[in-house]
Amino acid sequence: MCPHFFRHIYMISFKEMGLSPAIQQAVDHLGFETPTPIQEKAIPYLLQNQNDMIALAQTGTGKTAAFGLPVIQQIDTSKHHTQVLILSPTRELALQIASDLVNFSKFTERLNIVVVYGGADIKKQINQLERGASIVVGTPGRTLDLIKRGKLKINQIKWLVLDEADEMLSMGFKDDLDAILESTPSEKQTMLFSATMPREIISIANRYMTNPFEISAGKKNTGAENVEHHYFLIHAKDRYLALKRIADINPNIYGIIFCRTRAETKEVADKLMQDGYNADALHGDLSQAQRDHVMARFRNKHLQMLVATDVAARGLDVNDLTHVINYNLPDDPEVYIHRSGRTGRAGKKGISIVLIHLREKGKLRQVEKKVNKSFILKPVPTGTEICQKQLFNLVDKFEKIEVNDSEIEQFMPVIYKKLEWIDRDDLIKRFVSVEFNRFLQYYQNASDINVVENHAGEREPRINERSKRTKKGSNKTSGRKRGGYEFSRFFVSLGKKNGINKRKIIDLVNQHLSERSVEIGEIEVLKNFSFFEVDQRYEKQVLNAFSRATFNGQRMEIDLAH
Repeated sequence: MCPHFFRHIYMISFKEMGLSPAIQQAVDHLGFETPTPIQEKAIPYLLQNQNDMIALAQTGTGKTAAFGLPVIQQIDTSKHHTQVLILSPTRELALQIASDLVNFSKFTERLNIVVVYGGADIKKQINQLERGASIVVGTPGRTLDLIKRGKLKINQIKWLVLDEADEMLSMGFKDDLDAILESTPSEKQTMLFSATMPREIISIANRYMTNPFEISAGKKNTGAENVEHHYFLIHAKDRYLALKRIADINPNIYGIIFCRTRAETKEVADKLMQDGYNADALHGDLSQAQRDHVMARFRNKHLQMLVATDVAARGLDVNDLTHVINYNLPDDPEVYIHRSGRTGRAGKKGISIVLIHLREKGKLRQVEKKVNKSFILKPVPTGTEICQKQLFNLVDKFEKIEVNDSEIEQFMPVIYKKLEWIDRDDLIKRFVSVEFNRFLQYYQNASDINVVENHAGEREPRINERSKRTKKGSNKTSGRKRGGYEFSRFFVSLGKKNGINKRKIIDLVNQHLSERSVEIGEIEVLKNFSFFEVDQRYEKQVLNAFSRATFNGQRMEIDLAH
């Protein structure tokens, strides 16, 4: 957990919370002094009460210490069985939680922590559990698997923590969570942490919790306070050009670019790397070793930009992000809240950017209402503005660079002799141009790709003389094209009220098609019906496969949506 969380000054300190000497020693060792708002509210309550608790808190607000410190303090280390079960949506978050708990229990004897997750050797995890685990941190799928095998026994747990519960539900883990929760004893303390409070979370609270105490470190279903929300209005065809210009006008960008599909993620990341940016992709096709390698590079800031799908980025805990860029506006406003909440942490400012095309203004207004903040229209930077910003950034680097006199001194005579014919002004120009020529050449005569509204309410692009010379009457593709795929859109007669969610639609497509690697595009689940997209080449197969399909005994009517 990042010590920056504790730099804000609040009314109470950790030493006033009643922590045990061993826990306080660990807190002091980590350099923590004052708690975050969620810690200030949760820790004293959990130390003094056994009632269930619901905590509304964004990612990065110090939740792990909020539940971890009081739980570790109250564990009976003389007992061999598992006393605490912590569920999180992803492997990365589970590992981060376990790592934090190890730090918090540094001076607590005989406390074993085991983390379990899919994609790793289950035999090793079983061996760890058999040696004894006071605390088990796990993802829902692997946790349930181990429970069914009889290797993880949770019938005696005293504490259950659901961390990022809304994320687990959005990833389709509701059935797994129900099965796990039904296996736990009624006499336990349940703690539910969530950034948003959709109806599904309220349903879980009503079903599995008893008169929960509610605390909040934010507003329900709204964005983080330290995040500014910007949008750029462009033509869909200029999306990648706009992304490059945003990256170029922010030379020190450190951010995540969210895309809809794996194919689009690969395409955008490949283009960025080919164009010389420190970028890479994170998507579902990567092996665990590849994923770990990419994440290590990003955490160490060897990568400036990580291009990811929502599913691949679940649970990533990376601090100091300057930007989150929505390459496409997500269908679900709560997905946007999760994305934007990854920046602006620990009291720092962050920027969340949306690239939208002409027909998405209405959709953006819905997101604004959910976030409870106005989005600021920003112009896509011009070539001149970018060159100026990059030049100043280069000059700043020259000013701040540390010179190792002892190492470079031996080479100076040769350098002086080689460059003695160049005067001072010309020498500066040449050194700057070594780094700067790429931007000057690329943005020479660059067109303005902003879209503005005229007085009639119609939006038109602003173009320069060079772009006016492009040929008119070019062919337009009628299909829905993204990420190198053309999609067909289907209507399904079932929706949320029938128990359908995005994960289940993906499962149904994979279940009914013999070809399991079909690319799936946008999915929109409404109350009474749904829409989903599939690679157009499989249009007939989808219609045929679903013609007799049922879901939970209900007939599914499917047709092409126009």
